[in-house]
Amino acid sequence: MSLRVSAIACYCLGLWPLVAGSADIIINDSAPPGRFSRADVRAIFAMRQRLWPNGEQIKVYTLADDHPVHKDFVKNNLNMFPHQFRRAWDRMTYTGTGVAPIQLDSEQEMIKKIMNTPNSIGYVSKKPDNAKIRLFDYQ
Repeated sequence: MSLRVSAIACYCLGLWPLVAGSADIIINDSAPPGRFSRADVRAIFAMRQRLWPNGEQIKVYTLADDHPVHKDFVKNNLNMFPHQFRRAWDRMTYTGTGVAPIQLDSEQEMIKKIMNTPNSIGYVSKKPDNAKIRLFDYQ
C-alpha cells in the first residue's frame, strides 16, 4: 500500500521518470563530447538536428515503435509518446524534407551499430560495458 502511494505521489510531482526505468542514451566514442539539453536530444531523435557541434553528420538509430525499450525511451527520456515521434518522421519522409532514423530489431543490434558507426547515437535499457560506447551527457 505504501509503495502505491509513493508511486502516485512521484507521478503527481513529475518525478515518475526518476522512479521508472529510463533507457540510457549511448553514443559512439567518436562523437564530440559536450553537455546537451533535453531539447537537443529531442531535436536529434526527431531528425531536426542532423549535425554534431563539430559539423559531423549524426547517425541516429532507434528500435521499433512497439519495442518496450523504445516506448520507455520516448516517454521517460523525451517526455513524449511514441506515436508523436512516428508522426513527425512520417511527415518528413512523405514530404521529402527528411528521413526517419534507422530502425533496428534488438538492443544487441543497437549496441553493434553504435559500436561500429562513428558519430552514432541510440539507446538501450542499460549501458553496455564497451570502450567504444559512452553515455550521452544531457540535462
